[in-house]
Amino acid sequence: MVVSDKIKAGAFGIVILAAGSSSRMGQPKQLLEYNGKTLLQHAVDEALGTGIENIVMILGAHAGKIREVIKEDKIRFLQNQDHEEGMASGIRLGVHDLTKSRENMTEGILIMLCDQPFVNSELLIRLIGKQIATGCRIVASTYKGIEAVPAVFHKSVFPELINLKGDRGARSIIKKYGKGTATVEFPKGHIDIDTLEDYRNLTTGNSSGR
Repeated sequence: MVVSDKIKAGAFGIVILAAGSSSRMGQPKQLLEYNGKTLLQHAVDEALGTGIENIVMILGAHAGKIREVIKEDKIRFLQNQDHEEGMASGIRLGVHDLTKSRENMTEGILIMLCDQPFVNSELLIRLIGKQIATGCRIVASTYKGIEAVPAVFHKSVFPELINLKGDRGARSIIKKYGKGTATVEFPKGHIDIDTLEDYRNLTTGNSSGR
């Protein structure tokens, strides 16, 4: 079965993590604009560009402001009441939502962030395609010598995602599987937006990474 068939069959879901407080930024980084749209709208558009229908966005801090700006009826917004715990709580919430009523359909979940401006739907589809082709439990993006999100997690890993605690993100599970993780090159994956300096570098074309 080709990638498009799997997607049409509802075999994959996407979790967009957007619950952070942007404490180092001083304002919601999700709503910073780049190339005519907010960083979060960019993430949403690229996720929708895969053709996947089961997409959830995890909100926490700044949820009200985000909902005023992102008006998209093709994804589900989930309020993470435990967002101050860290990224793990958002992952747990998203995975639970995507699997609670589709346990026999969801074969893989793609986890992505809201602040990687160079993520695109082509990359996301390549990650999914490699998971289908290899059967690997995890297919991660690789950049600057690390393996991280966006990444696809096979259903055999769902229990570990649901059991994540604290500020541990999906990278801890990717690291655990080591050589058992397949990868897709994402040369600009190291560019994310955590500070005003990051944002200035992005908008002025000076984002060479840290």
